[in-house]
Amino acid sequence: MVEWTEQERSLINQIFDIIDYNEIGPKALCRCLIVYPWTQRYFSGFGNLYNAEAILANPMVAAHGVKVLHGLDRALKNMDDIKATYSELSVLHSEKLHVDPDNFRLFSDCLSIVIAAKMGKDFTPDMQAAWQKFLAVVVSALGRQYH
Repeated sequence: MVEWTEQERSLINQIFDIIDYNEIGPKALCRCLIVYPWTQRYFSGFGNLYNAEAILANPMVAAHGVKVLHGLDRALKNMDDIKATYSELSVLHSEKLHVDPDNFRLFSDCLSIVIAAKMGKDFTPDMQAAWQKFLAVVVSALGRQYH
């Protein structure tokens, strides 16, 4: 079980309070698909992903980016038991979708970059540390079924 300080909880909540899901989610997923093109194989039903312009303009990619961010709401609301919260999603991604669990880390890195770019100097080292810890726990929970 992960121990969270009140400061960490507060900093993580601050990030969720200020991000625009409809902006940040699509940007993070697009960045992931562009920077790590092998991740595109899991989105074959999304149509044209042949280049950066196509990915950035793809409404299915944008919608899934928003969906993923809303999925992080579940972790925020259940910070004391993120592993149990994501147990079904872990099974789905491992047994049905066969997603390489490293892709969760790649997406979380892209998400952090997009948030840092958006927040600028307000994304302090303390905030980043709390955010990275939060995402590491989520990534671990999503990859749990693989172990």
